[in-house]
Amino acid sequence: MSKISIIIPVYYNSDTLMLLYEDMKAKILGRLGDYEIVMVDDGSGDDSWSVMNSIRELDDNVKCVRLSRNFGEHAALLAGLSVCTGDCAVTKQADLQEDSELIIQLYDKWKEGNKVVLAVRGERDEPAIKKFFANLYYSIVRKTIDDKMPKGGFDCYLLDRQAIEVLLKLDEKNSSLSLQVLWIGFKSDKVYFHRKDREVGKSRWTFSKKFKLVVDSMMSFSYFPIKFMSGLGVVMALLSFVWILEVLIEYCIIGTPVKGWSTLMCLVLFSSGMILLMLGVLGEYLWRTLDATRNRPVFIVDSIVESKKAEKE
Repeated sequence: MSKISIIIPVYYNSDTLMLLYEDMKAKILGRLGDYEIVMVDDGSGDDSWSVMNSIRELDDNVKCVRLSRNFGEHAALLAGLSVCTGDCAVTKQADLQEDSELIIQLYDKWKEGNKVVLAVRGERDEPAIKKFFANLYYSIVRKTIDDKMPKGGFDCYLLDRQAIEVLLKLDEKNSSLSLQVLWIGFKSDKVYFHRKDREVGKSRWTFSKKFKLVVDSMMSFSYFPIKFMSGLGVVMALLSFVWILEVLIEYCIIGTPVKGWSTLMCLVLFSSGMILLMLGVLGEYLWRTLDATRNRPVFIVDSIVESKKAEKE
């Protein structure tokens, strides 16, 4: 019988972890057969680690992993994938916004021969402004990075063991794990679900983290910023040339004196701002190159508490 691993990144989720486990136990764990739950504490400052170990006492199939500090969800998921032992692994958020039944649907699709199964948001019970920016991000991704990105986006997915091994070999920092999942290819399918609004706890998915995700996605998977800078430079050069011709023609034919100190200063300031912006984009690429050459690990594991089942074996 095949074994499935459930990877749960944990970051300040002490108030939802037990509720999550009870929900999975009531709905799906008895139907999975051979399974393991891998909870990864991504440097939480609350009681998440204690709650994780309490759940481990209730279930012989629970493994607890603790990172040395907060590395981000990307790193926490990779840490979980690196220690899981299942024939396939599914990621699961700890915020109770996805129904646990979704795991069964993903698992069934994997049994049909798919090596990657995406849990796509069909509907979402969230504020309109939040949905707008989320849809805007996925629209940008589809147009400039990967047109295979589903319109509703996805946070959860199931990976075959072969896909897991490929992801672990990539070892990329400052990247998007979701886009890596799309990039590796393999036979895939989708499962659509209704994402509920968060009712318990407070989201730690801040604006700065969302902005970093957008930048990481663009810099790691697209050369659109470079093409944009080149195109903008060409357009500005053409406009400048046309303007110079227009000024010369007016001066030589009509006799219009060359004036416009204020206009000239505005153009100089605008051009300087665009140059600094382009240098900033180039600096982002250079910094990522430097960060990759330092060869620092994506995550550092502080401790691993094996499942009771693994200890018995």
